[in-house]
Amino acid sequence: MSEIIIYQTKDAQTEITVQFDGDTVWLNQEQLAQLFERDRTVITKHLKNIFKERELEENRVCANFAHTTQHGAIKGKTQTKDTKYYNLDVIISVGYRVNSIRGTQFRQWATQRLKDYLVKGAAINQKRLEQLQQTIQLISQSAKAESLQINEAKGLLEIINSYTTSFVLLNQFDSNKLKVENLNEKITYEIEYSEAQKAIDELKKQLIQKKEATALFGNEKDKSFKSSLQSITQTFGGKYVYPSIEEQAAHLLYFVIKNHSFTDGNKRIGAFLFVWFLERNKYHLKKSGEIKINDTGLTTLALLVAQSNPSEKDIMISLIVNLIKNV
Repeated sequence: MSEIIIYQTKDAQTEITVQFDGDTVWLNQEQLAQLFERDRTVITKHLKNIFKERELEENRVCANFAHTTQHGAIKGKTQTKDTKYYNLDVIISVGYRVNSIRGTQFRQWATQRLKDYLVKGAAINQKRLEQLQQTIQLISQSAKAESLQINEAKGLLEIINSYTTSFVLLNQFDSNKLKVENLNEKITYEIEYSEAQKAIDELKKQLIQKKEATALFGNEKDKSFKSSLQSITQTFGGKYVYPSIEEQAAHLLYFVIKNHSFTDGNKRIGAFLFVWFLERNKYHLKKSGEIKINDTGLTTLALLVAQSNPSEKDIMISLIVNLIKNV
């Protein structure tokens, strides 16, 4: 049976069934115009730009389907004509270009579907993986082409683009075959409670000056923050329980966010300490010299952790570990 995903606008007025039968779905220009609530001339313009900029190859994503005309059968003979249809790649590309409420809703829907794959660790086969990666590349190209300011989507896409092998790893996790290996065990900096406190106080001062935080920011509610740091650096038999930079950084981000140790600012503090720990261990840069995770990507990653269920802890830790390792 084919996989079916329903996209419905928030006012429940427009619904599209994305049916992966033959690995795609097809809509014509009239249906695209109806979906995004734009005149057909606007859809035509976007389609021309998509093909002109070679974002997609027209002969690969279009097909002519014959259908009965409005007049139906005449003198016992069925009247048909060919109509051009566009596959899911085109639908997504138009969705990330069109400027309308429907376009925004569609982008939010597409972004949430990508989140579902990440957070829920959906098992996907290699073919579906390749299709998903192609879709991600397509969205990235469209966002760049139209200079879209969709921070959450762009941050999520950056994570996924960097994390190209993680879908395979998550699939392996679901089948109990996931291996976390080849990690960096050269830990040169061990995070300490007193030093972390000072760093958070300095961050608080800077944010208050920028009017981005209040006096509640960074106030510890209990001793859980100190306990979180101790659990990250705990040892057994003279060796770290979390022996790699990736594992300690991942647990640091997760524990600070999920334990809610502070009255305000848990996500920002978790993200700040995560980057700080990587910097102190000289592990925050790619081989090219670029930052592994930029501000937008880090914000999105923190949101993913915050929104995840406790039962998804191992999946989230695995995601963060492999994200750090693979870039």
